Amino acid sequence: MGALTIYQDSYINATILSNRFIDCYMTDANDAQLKVYLYLVRMMGANLETSVSDIADRFNFTEKDVLRALKYWKGKEILDLDFDDDGVVVGVHLKNLCQLEKMGPTVEDTHIPQSIVTPQNIVAPQGTSAPQEMTSTQGVIPIKPSYSSAQVKAFKTSHESSESGIDIFYLAEEYRKKPLSPSDISTIIYICDELGFSDEMFDHLLQYCAARDKSDFRYIEKVAISWKENGVTTPEQADNLPGRYDRKVYEIMRQLGKTGNTPTEREVSYINRWVCEYGFSDDIILEACERTVLATEKNRFQYADRILKNWKDKGVGKLSDVEGLDRLHEKKSKSGSAQGDASAAGTNSSNRFNRFSQRGDIDFAELEKKIVKN
Repeated sequence: MGALTIYQDSYINATILSNRFIDCYMTDANDAQLKVYLYLVRMMGANLETSVSDIADRFNFTEKDVLRALKYWKGKEILDLDFDDDGVVVGVHLKNLCQLEKMGPTVEDTHIPQSIVTPQNIVAPQGTSAPQEMTSTQGVIPIKPSYSSAQVKAFKTSHESSESGIDIFYLAEEYRKKPLSPSDISTIIYICDELGFSDEMFDHLLQYCAARDKSDFRYIEKVAISWKENGVTTPEQADNLPGRYDRKVYEIMRQLGKTGNTPTEREVSYINRWVCEYGFSDDIILEACERTVLATEKNRFQYADRILKNWKDKGVGKLSDVEGLDRLHEKKSKSGSAQGDASAAGTNSSNRFNRFSQRGDIDFAELEKKIVKN
């Protein structure tokens, strides 16, 4: 018999992406880094050539953005770069992620199965039992049970007489901005009873998630399980977990309109400067952030840093000092003096703080141009 010809009805035009990339690398990468890597995989799968300029044009990046993304992935050791004698990138070698040794756990390794409920009036088959707990590297994670109305009532009753004085259900409703669902209530009981969170720790958990602009109880539960796995029992331990930022960082991020974003190293460096080097309190920093949001949609960290730097140069130590500067600017504006006009327009860099009043007559578009130019 002759050789068989094997063929299919249609060709699937698809790009195969390693699960290892999704599990271990995707969560930490930014938008540009993800697009560059995915495009490289797509071009490799089709045996097509590309270039730094081609990638930049396709995604409306600069070539420096593309090179930074390539160097980021090189640092993660999932690709190598080939350079010519002039240091120009001439080749990209994508590594086989499934063969790399330096890998974190996959989704399969860390997946938490759904609880299987065996009603009390049903006997499990001989030789089997309902799951009781899941093990982790740091501790034991109990399976989330299904709570009866009697158990919910008993839990609420026991917490009404709690010595902490914290009404966790009231806190949760305030956090959610809506009445709790039965599923939400079950999650609260699970976190407090099964995971062993005190009322104070549950309060801190809500604040922690709120600072990250997360209101879904599935997210809250995942964070609680993560803390349990890492042996976290106090708010201080939670805040000092590797890769975690202080709640202040996320509050400033949210105030600047960066909700849902993971802070970059540069953004955190700005915040550390405002807190540590400038020595400003939260209310002063948030005031500068509010004025920044009113003034511009671009370069907000740089803009806020310029405001705070000028306030520092003018000896601002508390929020009332800022209010005093605003009153001084308003007085000068009303006087119509040339010096006041120059100060309001920002022609003297030492008086730039005066330009950040929230008065309705300020031309914020013009203000932004001057700040960026300087």
